[in-house]
Amino acid sequence: MRKFFQDFKNFATKGNFIDMAIGVVIGTAFNKIVSSFVADIITPCLGLVLGKVNFTELKIVFREAVEATETTPAVAELAMTYGNLLQYLIDFLIVAFTLFIVVRIMNRARESAEKRRAEKEAEEKAAAEAAAAEPAEPAPTKEELLLTEIRDLLAAKKD
Repeated sequence: MRKFFQDFKNFATKGNFIDMAIGVVIGTAFNKIVSSFVADIITPCLGLVLGKVNFTELKIVFREAVEATETTPAVAELAMTYGNLLQYLIDFLIVAFTLFIVVRIMNRARESAEKRRAEKEAEEKAAAEAAAAEPAEPAPTKEELLLTEIRDLLAAKKD
């Protein structure tokens, strides 16, 4: 489990161009799904657990709004709304984690294929070395051919 989180940390901080390209494509594809999942399922559940809080309404008010009167103009509320930021952070974590899993699976598949390829090359090399190490039967010399012919003639004469 520790290696899993170490891999995730490395992915999040040191990703290469292929990982980033995959992240962009898949992140774009999952954007609406993840946003809906967070906004429609996770956030309401968290709001219920946290005391019926609506995340989109979470804010820190610096200055209250003032309605316009006959002598003064209206003043808008000055507030830092952080509820949507929380939703976007949850979106990001889900997308990043999903991409990490996809890239990790792809990397493992690639490593496995490279390992099989290396094993196959090693087997082929060992077979080639074994074939080269076995002495090939030498071609018969002229004397052996002549003796074989004489033997065959004598055997044919006996019959």
